[in-house]
Amino acid sequence: MTKNRTEHSEEIKKYIRDHSDLFWYIKKEAKERISLEFLVETILSFGNSDDIRGLFKLIGTEKTAEIFYKQISQKRINYKKRTMYFFKLYFNRHVQGNIDQGTNRNTFLNP
Repeated sequence: MTKNRTEHSEEIKKYIRDHSDLFWYIKKEAKERISLEFLVETILSFGNSDDIRGLFKLIGTEKTAEIFYKQISQKRINYKKRTMYFFKLYFNRHVQGNIDQGTNRNTFLNP
């Protein structure tokens, strides 16, 4: 777990509680204080498509992409190669300078 523990909004706390099984190894009282970075990494790595959609609704696709790119630019990366590859493609298409932002062609995360 990262050292950047923060106070979150009630929506983020509820989201963490709803997905607490993904944080099984963290003490119950500490779960709601995990960093946003750790939350993003865990959901992108181990969440299903509904979990990821919920994360995007909660903090935004742009903020998620910003955190993701910061994480993968560091020396130690915790994402699996397939996960990194998928989200690089996804964020490059849906966040960074996408001209077709009004069209939604990706059915995995946006049915």
